[in-house]
Amino acid sequence: MESELREILEEIRPDINFDAETQLIDGGILDSFDIVTLVAEINARLDIAIPAEELIPENFNSAEALLELLERLDEE
Repeated sequence: MESELREILEEIRPDINFDAETQLIDGGILDSFDIVTLVAEINARLDIAIPAEELIPENFNSAEALLELLERLDEE
C-alpha cells in the first residue's frame, strides 16, 4: 500500500519531497483540489473510501500520516 500511495502522491505533486514534508496542509503545500484528487485516486486505486470525518489536516499533513489513516481504514 505504501508504494501505491507514494505513486499517487508523486503523480499529483511531483515537485514535493513527501519523505521530508510534515506540513502538507498546515503549510499550504497541498490545496483543496489536491486533496479531492488524492481522495479520489485512493478510492479508485486502493479501493479505500475516506469518510468525510477523516478529512482533517492531521491525516494529510504527511505521507506517513496518510499511510497510517489508510492502514486503519483498510482494517475496518
